[in-house]
Amino acid sequence: MSVFARFAPRLQEQIVARLGWTSLRPVQEQAGQALLDGHNAVVLAPTAGGKTEASMFPAISSLVADEPQGVGAIYIAPIKALLNNQADRLGLYTEMVGLRRFVWHGDTGDAPRKQFLADPADVLMTTPESLEVMLISPRVDTAALFGDLRWVIVDEVHALAGTDRGAHLLSVIERLAAVSRHDVQRVGLSATVGNPTDILAWLTGTSGRPGAVIDPPKQPSRRQIRVISRPGLEEVAREAAGMAAGGKSLFFCQSRATSEAVAEFMRRAGTEVFVHHSAVSREERQLAEERFHHGTDACIVCTSTLELGIDVGDLDRVLQAEAPGTVGSFLQRMGRTGRRPGQVANTTFFCETSEGVLQSIALVELAKAGWVESVEVIDRCWPVLIHQLLALALAGNGVTAEDAWAHLSRVPDFAGISREEYDRLIAWLLENEWMRMAAGRIVLGPQAERRFGRRNFMDLYAVFSSPQSYAVETGGGQPLGTLNQEFVDRLVDGVSTFLLSGRAWLVQMIRHEDRRVIVGPAPRGRQPTWGGFLPQFLGFDLCQKIRQVIAGTDTYPYLDDPAAAVLAEQRAILGPVLRGNRGDLEIIDGEYRWWTFAGGRVNSTLRYALAAIAADWKVSTDNFTVRMRGDALNGDAFDAVMEHLRQEALWQDDELWATVAAGLPGYRLSKFQPLMPPWVEREVISRYLLDVPGAWRWLATTA
Repeated sequence: MSVFARFAPRLQEQIVARLGWTSLRPVQEQAGQALLDGHNAVVLAPTAGGKTEASMFPAISSLVADEPQGVGAIYIAPIKALLNNQADRLGLYTEMVGLRRFVWHGDTGDAPRKQFLADPADVLMTTPESLEVMLISPRVDTAALFGDLRWVIVDEVHALAGTDRGAHLLSVIERLAAVSRHDVQRVGLSATVGNPTDILAWLTGTSGRPGAVIDPPKQPSRRQIRVISRPGLEEVAREAAGMAAGGKSLFFCQSRATSEAVAEFMRRAGTEVFVHHSAVSREERQLAEERFHHGTDACIVCTSTLELGIDVGDLDRVLQAEAPGTVGSFLQRMGRTGRRPGQVANTTFFCETSEGVLQSIALVELAKAGWVESVEVIDRCWPVLIHQLLALALAGNGVTAEDAWAHLSRVPDFAGISREEYDRLIAWLLENEWMRMAAGRIVLGPQAERRFGRRNFMDLYAVFSSPQSYAVETGGGQPLGTLNQEFVDRLVDGVSTFLLSGRAWLVQMIRHEDRRVIVGPAPRGRQPTWGGFLPQFLGFDLCQKIRQVIAGTDTYPYLDDPAAAVLAEQRAILGPVLRGNRGDLEIIDGEYRWWTFAGGRVNSTLRYALAAIAADWKVSTDNFTVRMRGDALNGDAFDAVMEHLRQEALWQDDELWATVAAGLPGYRLSKFQPLMPPWVEREVISRYLLDVPGAWRWLATTA
C-alpha cells in the first residue's frame, strides 16, 4: 500500500484539492512508511527537498484519525526565525484538515499564551528554551498539556546535536516523555550530517521504538562554483555588487564586522543591501527578510543567521566572503539556491587571503567526494547538567537528589557522568550556596537567587548567555541593534562612529544607567571591532584536505586566474617543505615550523604536550602549524622531543594531563561556569581546547 493511501482520508483529499499534488517525493514516501509504522527517524534531504512534509504529514494524519487531548505534536526549531518562517506552512497543513497550530517563543505575547493554555492547539511550534519555560512555569499544567503528546519533530537537528543546546533539548524531551502516556515518537530533520545513525541513537534516548534513517538517493545536479581572489574587502564588495545586480543574493560573511563593512561598500556601489546578523535588532531582521522576500534586486549580507532553512524566497546567488569552517555549512548555504526549475545551485567565494582560497578548494573537493562532518555526540555535558539541576529545583517545590538523578541519568548527553561525580557536584553546590536543602529537597540557594532571580528567572531559561550588551537606537527611538560592553567602553560621545545595520552612525550619547547608545547618521563609518571569546578551530579532516591540495598537482577549473595564482604560489612555497625529508618541518630564522595540518584542537594539544616535555621552548599554534623557538632548540633537540612525543605513555599519563588542564586559560564557555567546581571547569575547558586521543591517533599514523 502506498504512503498516500495510508494517510487519513481527510488529509488525502486536501493534499489533492488544496495543494494540487499528484505524487509524493521519494523522501516523503520512505519517511511516511517508517513513521506510520511507528519508527523514530532521522530524515535527510536537501534544503527545500520536502523534509517538513515528510515528517508532518504522517503526524497530522495520526492526529486527524485520533485527535489529542492537549498538544499531540511538537515541532521544534533551533531559532525563532525558522519557526516564524514555517508558521504559515504548518498553519495551512493543520487548518486544511481541521486541526490548529500555535507558535510559542520569546516574542509571543502574553494574551495568546494564556489563550493557548486555556484551549491548546494540536500542534505546538516552539524552541527548546520556550519548552523549558513551559515546564517550569507554575501557570502551565504540564500533565494536562502534554499528557497525550505523541510526536516530537526537531528541524535542523544537526545544528543542535553535539552542542549544549542539544543536550538541553534532549533533557527537555525526556521530561516531556515522562509526562506523556505514550512512547513519544521522535523525528530529526537535516540536510547535512555525516553520521545520521549516531544522531538517531542520540535523539531516540529512552524511547523503545525501532529507528530508521531516511536517506533516499540524491538526484545528480549541476552546481556552479567560483573561487575569486581579490586584494581587499572594498574590491570584493564592489565586484560582488556587480554580480548581485538584477537578482536576489545572500552574501555570507564569517563575522559581524565583515558583514557590516561589506554592506556599506556594496551600498556605495548602488546595490540595495540589507544586513542580517545576531546584533541587528529583531525589527531590522524581519524587515530585511520581508522586503527581500518580495523584492527582485537586492542582497542580504549576513552571518550564519540565514544558514538554516529560513525561506527568503527564490535566490539567484549565494556569495561567500572567505570560506565557512565546515563542509556542512558550505552545503547548507549553497542549498539556498537552485530551487527553481532550470536554476543551478551555486556559490561564489570571494577571498582576500591565501588561506581563504585553500580552504574554499578543500571544502568544495570534500563536498564533491560526498564527505560531510560527523556530529560528535557528547556524554559528559556538565554545563547543561548544572542548568537542568537548577531548572528541576526551580520547578514546583524543588526536587530530591534521587529524583533529579533518575531523570538526568536517562539523558544521553549526561550518560558518561557517574553517580559518584553527581553526588560530589551536589555537595559542592550546597557548600557554596548555589543550592540549599529544604525538607529533603534541593531548591535554589541564595547565590543562584541573586544571579538568576531577575525578571522572574528569565536568564535561567536559556542555556547560552550573551555578553553584556547595550541597545543602539536613534534619537527618535528607532531600535537598530546591540553592541557588546567591551566595544561600548571604547566609544566617546560626539566623537566615535561605527557601523551597524550596514550604515555609519555617530555616537550622540551613551546612557549607562539603562544600557543604551543614542546615535545619529554619520557621513562615514568605522568598522567596529566585534569581540570574541574563543579561538576558532578548523577540523582535522578539512585541514588534512588543505594539505593534500597544496601537496598535489590537480587543477581546479572553478578558480579564477588570481586564485589559481595564489594556489600556485602556496605550492611553490610549501610544496618542497611537505615533500621534504624532515617530516613537514621548516626552519626559518631559528623558528621551527611543524606543518601538521592537524586542526586547531590537535595542534593545541601538541602545544601543551611540548610544554610538558620542553618547558623552555616557546610554542604557538594555529590550525596548520606548531611553531617553536628556544635557545637550546636545534635539530638533535627537536628529534629527541619528537621521539618523546611519539611515546604512547605520554598520552596515557593522567597526572600530566590533569596538570595541563589546570593551567589552561580560563575561557568563558558557559554562563554556568561560576557554578562549576574547579575539577569540572578544568574538564569543560580542556574538552574545548584539547583532543588528547585525536593527537595521539594522528601521531601514531605519521610515525
